[in-house]
Amino acid sequence: MKLTVGFGEIMGRLNMPNHARFKQGLPGSIELTFAGAEANVCAAIALLGQQARFVTALPKHDVADACLMSLQRVGVDVSHVLRTDEGRLGLYFVENGANQRSGKVIYDRSHASVALATSKQYDWDAIFCGASWFHVSGITPALSEIAAATSIEAAKHAKAHGLIVSCDLNFRKKLWNWDPSRSSTQLARKVMTELLGFVDVVIGNEEDAEDVLGIKAGESDVHAGKLDVERYPDVARQIHAQFPQVRKVAITLRESISASHNNWGAMLYDTKEGRTSFAPLDENGAYRPYEIRDIVDRIGGGDSFSGSLIHALQDEQLGNNDQEALSFAVAASCLCHSIGGDFNFVSKEEILALANGDASGRVKR
Repeated sequence: MKLTVGFGEIMGRLNMPNHARFKQGLPGSIELTFAGAEANVCAAIALLGQQARFVTALPKHDVADACLMSLQRVGVDVSHVLRTDEGRLGLYFVENGANQRSGKVIYDRSHASVALATSKQYDWDAIFCGASWFHVSGITPALSEIAAATSIEAAKHAKAHGLIVSCDLNFRKKLWNWDPSRSSTQLARKVMTELLGFVDVVIGNEEDAEDVLGIKAGESDVHAGKLDVERYPDVARQIHAQFPQVRKVAITLRESISASHNNWGAMLYDTKEGRTSFAPLDENGAYRPYEIRDIVDRIGGGDSFSGSLIHALQDEQLGNNDQEALSFAVAASCLCHSIGGDFNFVSKEEILALANGDASGRVKR
C-alpha cells in the first residue's frame, strides 16, 4: 500500500461556536480541535484508507499528547514526531463568517516547536523508509528561517529516496515575516522558488501563483469572486516553464459570493501531455463548479482537496485518469465544506457518489 509522508505544523484550533464573534462570545465556551495544513492532508489520506505518516515537532506535555492522539484516531502514523523541550504548541483562533461577514483567523504560533527544530534532529532515512510520496506546504517554511531550511532539506531527502514530492503553495501573508529586509511576498518568492525546484506536483488556489510566483490569471479578481477560469492552464504552463521537473499542476478555483456561498472546482494540468482537466463537469462536458450554499466550515477545504488528490493519483482505479482523479478530489473537498473542523470525515463511497452526480443530499436509510 502507498505511504504518504507529510511534514509541517499542527496546532490547537480554537473555534467560536455558533458563528459567534470573539468579542461577543468571550469570555465563554470555545471549541478546541487540532489542525494544520499537512496534518489535514495526512488525515484525509488515512480516512480514505491509504497509509499516511505525519512528521512534526511538539513539546512534551499532555495537550500535545492529545494532539497526536487525534491523528492516531483517524489512522495517521505519528511514530516519527519529534518531542522536544524547546518551543510550544501553536494556536489559532477562528471566527467563522456568515453571509456577507467574512471569517477571521488570529494566529498565536510564534516559537512553535516545529519552527525551532533543525533538519538534523529528524531521522529522514527512517521517516521516508517505505514511503512513496512526500507533501509539504508553503505554510511551514513561512514559520521561521529554520523551518524554511528544514522544509527544503526534507524535500531533498525525499527526492533522494525516490519519492514523488508535492507542495501546496498556501501563501499566508501574516506568517512570512522572519526576514525584515524583505516584504512577505519577496521572502515567500525567494524561499518557495528554491523549494519548488524539488517538487513534482504543485498545488495552489486561485491566487497563490500570483502571490508566490507573480503569475496572474488574466482578469481574475478573487476578492470580487470573479475568476477568468480559461486562463488558469496558462498559469500552469508558466509554472512548468519556471520549474521544468514539475509533472502536474493543480489549482483550486473558489468563487466567493459570500462567506456562506462559494462556487468550488479545480483544474489539473499534466505537463508531459500538455493536457488540462477541469472538474466538476456538466452533462455536456463543460466546467460547472459546485455551488456550495450554507457552508458549515470552509477552513481545511483546500487541504482536503490536496489529500484526496494525492490519494487518487496513487489509487489503482483512479490514478491512471487525471479527469477521474481530479473529479474525486473536488467532490471530496466540496463535502468537506459541510463538516466542522479541518479533518474531512467522509467516505470514499460518499465522494464517488457526488463525483458521479448524486448531489441531492437525501437521507441514506
